[in-house]
Amino acid sequence: MWELIKANRQKSILLFIGLGATLFFAGYIFGKFYNSDYGGPLGVLVGLSIWFILSVISYFAGSKILLSISGAKEVTKAVHPQLFNVVEEMKIAANLSYMPKVYIIDDPAPNAFATGIKPENTAVAVSAGLLGKLNRDELQGVIAHEMVHVVNRDVLLMTLAGVMIGSITIISEVFLRSLYFGGGSRYKSKSSGKGGQIQLIIMIVALVFAILAPIMARLLYLGISRKREYLADASAVRLTRYPEGLASALEKISENTLDMKKANSITAPMYIVNPLKQKGMKLSNLTNTHPPISERIRILRAMQQGVHYLSYQSAFQFIRNSREKILPATASLDAIPIVMKRPLSSWYKESNKKEEKRTSGDLIMQLNDFSFIHCACGVKIKVTPDYKKNSITCPRCGKVHTLSG
Repeated sequence: MWELIKANRQKSILLFIGLGATLFFAGYIFGKFYNSDYGGPLGVLVGLSIWFILSVISYFAGSKILLSISGAKEVTKAVHPQLFNVVEEMKIAANLSYMPKVYIIDDPAPNAFATGIKPENTAVAVSAGLLGKLNRDELQGVIAHEMVHVVNRDVLLMTLAGVMIGSITIISEVFLRSLYFGGGSRYKSKSSGKGGQIQLIIMIVALVFAILAPIMARLLYLGISRKREYLADASAVRLTRYPEGLASALEKISENTLDMKKANSITAPMYIVNPLKQKGMKLSNLTNTHPPISERIRILRAMQQGVHYLSYQSAFQFIRNSREKILPATASLDAIPIVMKRPLSSWYKESNKKEEKRTSGDLIMQLNDFSFIHCACGVKIKVTPDYKKNSITCPRCGKVHTLSG
């Protein structure tokens, strides 16, 4: 899949250049509207300044910002050993040089994403709800999917695409809002004669650009995201050798009725499943951040010829009833059958909604500095971080527990 990695790097460069060109044009048009003599060059300077500042921020601190606004907190292996073991397994399977940092999102909705501009700064973030809902095979499928985004440099591409849409949206919003605070009166004062006609044309062009540019940028962003999900699914099953693990995980996640509390339209395409699908609007194929999840599940379960790329390509064409090729040309070389893994029965347990809720709830408490005391009578006592006393009494057996520190 070296073609895919190379293509992502090339697209990242094109996005970077395209962002500069778009903001160059936007700055010129918006500046020209306010001052037909000197506003153009000044607007260009403002637009390119926004582009440069946001690009620098995204390169050096983009991942930290995304993780922070998503409510993700870095954790140690002691918090969730199984999660760390799975990440280590998939890091080795994907032949990554660096171990991604592990974060847990303080949210009961099941979801996950990966981020990181440079390989040594990558991170995998999963929600507390996901950890409470999935068994080991399913968790492995999700982590493999996110690890593929890191290997293929999808996270770099999506971060730069996010910078692009953010920059264009900012400058367009500034222009549109400024019309309410003097922009219109400034136009009227110059709307006589030939100069007024030119100013009218500039105003129309600026207004159309301010409205359409963010929409077109978002559609490009979403289009990039959707294709990446199919490719990540195809590569993930090669790492795990078990399509049903990822398919079952997607199925469980799709049953969720909760939105990610801190997800937004910019971060949504980074998640394995659209985190905003419950906002009360049915998203069309044009505006949805992800391919239909039911289709992704059916493709994975239709992989009857092995877990290599050609098997996924065949399943993809069969389910979609299409001859479209989703994978690069080198995938045709990957025809060696890979034996599917058998799940270990010891990794599974009966699905229990109450237990899932309790597990994710405990994780969220742990992320928020709660401490736990396991009493001999079987009660788990949850101590809030602002508890000031030196001891606490078990509500069941009355035993007094001394608190350390």
